[in-house]
Amino acid sequence: MNEKFFDLKKEKQDRMINAALKMFAAGGYKHASTDDIVGEAGISKGLLFHYFGSKLGLYSFLYDYSVRFMKLEITGGVSSSEQDYFNIRRQMEFAKMQVLKNYPYMQQFLNKCRFENVSEALMAIERQKNVLSDIQAVLKNQSDRSLFRTEVDYEKLDQMLTYTMDGLMDARFRDASFQPDLLYEEICSYLDMMKKLTYR
Repeated sequence: MNEKFFDLKKEKQDRMINAALKMFAAGGYKHASTDDIVGEAGISKGLLFHYFGSKLGLYSFLYDYSVRFMKLEITGGVSSSEQDYFNIRRQMEFAKMQVLKNYPYMQQFLNKCRFENVSEALMAIERQKNVLSDIQAVLKNQSDRSLFRTEVDYEKLDQMLTYTMDGLMDARFRDASFQPDLLYEEICSYLDMMKKLTYR
């Protein structure tokens, strides 16, 4: 992590982080422009390079920061005693939405990173690439799967819900209606529906 960057005022840090998250989420590593990032953040390009050295340095920092931040919120947001799969997912989504109140594009950035195809960017995030998915799998695995009907394929259900949640978020950004609290309510309505359909 870049310690000099954290000497800046929090408002300026967040402005730079949010600008970079937005641009990398929209265009991936290849198409994100440092000109667009500094324009969005309202800073000079010299300042950006002073703290991060290069576009790759910024991307690497941003991924590390996002993984750490999201990991902290999700692990702290899910009760270790919870065994209801749908409640675990609800708690995970609530934690994510708290993050997105401060960093609206963080989840979209992380999603975009999963499909990154530029080799230098891939190498920069390789060490942490599976951290969040592994943590989420551990949390979901504390659920009591005996609650599901016998014909339910857990892996397919879990993947379907992930696709649904990612799709809902993408749709809300596309139609400019993204609000974390409203998206959380919408996600919960899908979780409640699927719980009724899949539990005994």
